[in-house]
Formats: sequence, C-alpha cells, structure tokens
Amino acid sequence: MNKDFPQNPPSYRSDTVLPLPTEVKADAWAVDAACSGNPGNMEYQCIDLATGARVFHFGPIYGTNNIGEFLAIVHALALMEQKGLHKTLYSDSYNAILWVSKKKCKTTLERNEKTQRLYDIIARAEAWLLRHPVQVPIIKWETAQWGEIPADFGRK
Repeated sequence: MNKDFPQNPPSYRSDTVLPLPTEVKADAWAVDAACSGNPGNMEYQCIDLATGARVFHFGPIYGTNNIGEFLAIVHALALMEQKGLHKTLYSDSYNAILWVSKKKCKTTLERNEKTQRLYDIIARAEAWLLRHPVQVPIIKWETAQWGEIPADFGRK
C-alpha cells in the first residue's frame, strides 16, 4: 500500500480490518494474479476486504498474468453465486475485466502440451460465463490512487 496510507483502518472505517480508501467498499472481494516470468508459474488469489482473510488461492500453474487475472474474477463470481453472496468485486486488471465482460479469454499463450491443462480451465471458465449472467459489480482497482490491491502478492 501507499506509504502515506495508514497501516490500520482509521476510526471512521469500522467496516474492515484493512486500511481501505474511503471510495472502496468493504463488503467486497479483491482478486489478483502473479506470474514468475510471463509466461511462467502463475497463481491467483482472492481476499475478503471486510476481514482481510484469503477466500481462495489457485496455482501455481504454467500461464500468464492476464490469464490468472481473468480466472481469478471468474472463480470469485462462481464462488459468490454458489454461496448466494452479492459483493462488489475489485480487480486491477482492465484486460481481465474486459475479457469477463466479453465472456472470452483473449490470450495469445501458445497452446501445447505444457499449457493444455490451463486451456481446459479457461474453457471451463468461459463456459461458466456463458451460462451465468454476472450479477455483481466488477470494479477496476485504481492502483495509482489507492495503492496496491489487497490481493497483491507483494513481489514487485
């Protein structure tokens, strides 16, 4: 997070344990992906902004950061639907948000033996999107204004 941002939530934020900007809803999840190399070992996770708890983690698997960002959003949407939750979802990836809105992962990652398992997961995510309308707001996390997204892996 931004070094000028408080390390604990300020007194006016009783809805979260995290130091969130006032514009950010605490009744929300944040997703992010990380990739060692691009392509390389990719993983993604989701954090509950009210509690700071990790909701889920997936990987590592050979892929790209953009694919991880896309899959993280779809994973969060599917889990929310399964649990009957209606939370705001934050992602710092414009591409992934766009791909989800178009219901298609527009990756250029080469399809081969090494990437086949990931392509199977992508196909499952795209099929889920085609069968399920997105019912929660997906909001772009404004890193320049708000600092790193709370789901960030902190490896930059």
